[in-house]
Amino acid sequence: MEWLNTIYHYVWGIPMLLLLIGNGLFLTISLRGLQFRYLPYALKLVFFPDKERDKKAQGDISNFESLMTALAGSIGIGNIAGVSTALAVGGLGALFWMWVMALIGMATKYAEAILAVKYRITDDRGEMCGGPMHFIEQGLGWKWLASSFALFGAVAAFGGGNMIQANSVADVMDRMFHVDPLWTGIVLAVVTGSILLGGIKSIGKVAAYLVPFMAIFYICGGCVILFKCYERVPAAFVSIIKLAFTGQAAFGGFAGSTMLITLQVGLSRGLMTSEAGLGTASIAAAAAKTDTPGRQAMVSMTGSFIATVILCSVTGLVLAVTDVFGAVGSDGKLLNGASMTMTAFQSVIPWGGYIVTIGLVLFALTTLLGWAYYGEKCLEYLCGTKAIPIYRGLFILVIIPGAVLDLELVWKISDITNGLMAYPNLIGITALSSVVVAETRDFLSIVKEERVVEAGV
Repeated sequence: MEWLNTIYHYVWGIPMLLLLIGNGLFLTISLRGLQFRYLPYALKLVFFPDKERDKKAQGDISNFESLMTALAGSIGIGNIAGVSTALAVGGLGALFWMWVMALIGMATKYAEAILAVKYRITDDRGEMCGGPMHFIEQGLGWKWLASSFALFGAVAAFGGGNMIQANSVADVMDRMFHVDPLWTGIVLAVVTGSILLGGIKSIGKVAAYLVPFMAIFYICGGCVILFKCYERVPAAFVSIIKLAFTGQAAFGGFAGSTMLITLQVGLSRGLMTSEAGLGTASIAAAAAKTDTPGRQAMVSMTGSFIATVILCSVTGLVLAVTDVFGAVGSDGKLLNGASMTMTAFQSVIPWGGYIVTIGLVLFALTTLLGWAYYGEKCLEYLCGTKAIPIYRGLFILVIIPGAVLDLELVWKISDITNGLMAYPNLIGITALSSVVVAETRDFLSIVKEERVVEAGV
């Protein structure tokens, strides 16, 4: 852990914070706040797509399935256990920086997707391939940087996309039903393996059914708690904003945090839950059926809003209003991860633990599927399609030890590998920002023409 903590502070030091925030602000200004101006239009594309237009477009899966696959990778344990671990280290103020990362990150996610679709290719199996490794190589010619992203991506899939999911599910299954973590890992491995055999089309279909259901199910449960504790919600918002700039003093089992720690933890966890700047969501965006890169980019950027601004806020506010933050469990240790969220739900709703358990299991399964796809596409870039069966087999096997490893160790590995992925992706987006602006200008002219036609009709 000492070695990992040292590496973490180097990876998530001032250069990363400047790159993340600077890139998001630069793109927000360059695109003139596109993520705010066109959010209603983007949400319309998600929930009310033009099916006739999409049928004529090239791609492997629909816009909606692409977004759900991306959300499958980002809406996961991070939204339940990840928020808890962020607050346990950085205090309540960490949630504020997660919001900041998501809002300015929407522009980053838009840029990733528009580049992924513009520079996507078709592999020898007839599947669409795209993402940072492809747009960096084709757009900039920097093969070394593209390869570094693919390498870090293939490794990162085993951390946040695999072991964390298995570990958190095993934790709640043990607490709720006293199921041995080893058996939880085995069952998860079998179910994940059976779905992965069908490739991206199978993953897209499963995600399209499970992601909306589990998101609505979890949000409704959280809203019940917030409604019952409504008088505490305003004070919770004030504390979150205030403590974001001051850090939080020690109390109860909480060791306290400085503003820098709060900022680091909030941004790193915001990156994980929104995937804005990480580059992975653009891999799913590249597989979508779309007539223009800009249209899929609009769809893709809504993922940050849904995953972090909505879902993480529900978890964070529930933790803030139920007084479980800083509390210790029966073992004398600070409540952390999924167990903290479960305790918060149970403190208000007798059956609240089941909401968290069901949500975690479904979140974890879809996240495993999404990251398995990201990882295999990264490896395919490095080694070709022949390596995919080996990667899938190894990915499935790692689920089992992931279920029994120490939680703190797994989260630290995940944060480090996510950060290493973000560097080449953010450098690539910044260098190709002029392409993003040009593509956006062309796309918005198409949107304006469509609106004129609709108004005329």
